[in-house]
Amino acid sequence: MKPLRIVPVPAHGTEDVLVGPDGTVYTGTADGDLHALAPDGSSRIVGTTGGRPLGLELLPDGRLLVCDAHHGLLAVDPRDGELETLVDSFDGRPLVFCNNAAVATNGDIWFSDSSTLFGIEDWRKDFARNTRTGRLLVRRADGSVELVLDGLAFSNGVALAADESYVAVAETVARTVVRWWLTGPRAGERDLLCSDLPGYPDNIARGSDGLIWVTLPSTRDPLVERILTLPTPLRKALSNIPQGLQPQPKRVVRVMAFDDAGTCVHDLEGDATGFHMVTGVREHAGQVWLGSLEEAAVAVISLGAD
Repeated sequence: MKPLRIVPVPAHGTEDVLVGPDGTVYTGTADGDLHALAPDGSSRIVGTTGGRPLGLELLPDGRLLVCDAHHGLLAVDPRDGELETLVDSFDGRPLVFCNNAAVATNGDIWFSDSSTLFGIEDWRKDFARNTRTGRLLVRRADGSVELVLDGLAFSNGVALAADESYVAVAETVARTVVRWWLTGPRAGERDLLCSDLPGYPDNIARGSDGLIWVTLPSTRDPLVERILTLPTPLRKALSNIPQGLQPQPKRVVRVMAFDDAGTCVHDLEGDATGFHMVTGVREHAGQVWLGSLEEAAVAVISLGAD
């Protein structure tokens, strides 16, 4: 069990976390604000989306790439808060649940749209019904948008290999991380980086160590797994019962890291007493930063700590 250092944030729901070149830690919160946390622990608001910011990445020009669940793929300048909408629709239909992204060196942006039916407020319905309407898309450097993969079981976190030979996308309901090969003899092929995960993956990110880090906001629940095997009408009915009567995420702090062969290099668990529902992860120089859909804080684990 790894010790956590908890860093308060003046708002709720720090879903993802990003570490800038100067050590500044960025996160977005449920009120739409984007926060920058300095190494001394102080914080400031550097922008707002007017929606629900989820995945965060850094663009080559220094702007923040923001996956906003309500407004799509955005770019926000942390110097003055100026906002640009990059993608808010595809094939004539608005994005319903833009979730996470990864930026390639050539300017391509790979991003997930978790569902074409349910937005973030109804994520539990999409999960229980297992609609498999999740998608992985790419916005090319010229601004064009292409569909890469569809039929995904709640597509979530996105990450690129260190050499950009593949892009990976988490399938939360299926407990897998799908890999789509971009270069080499397997270009255009799909396989799994990892499968049968011990929990339901959310955001993923490539760390400074070159590994693909995967969050598990909740470990595997036998009741949930049973529900997923039921006929569609029953799953639909169960998804409509009051939230308080539905299966609840387990209270855990857990992240895993995989190399390009799909070997688990790290499986970290932390004390969930004061922090849980880890949905964002970013390894940077031996420090593993964590975001949470539920907390008004981010947390950090040192890989060198006992």
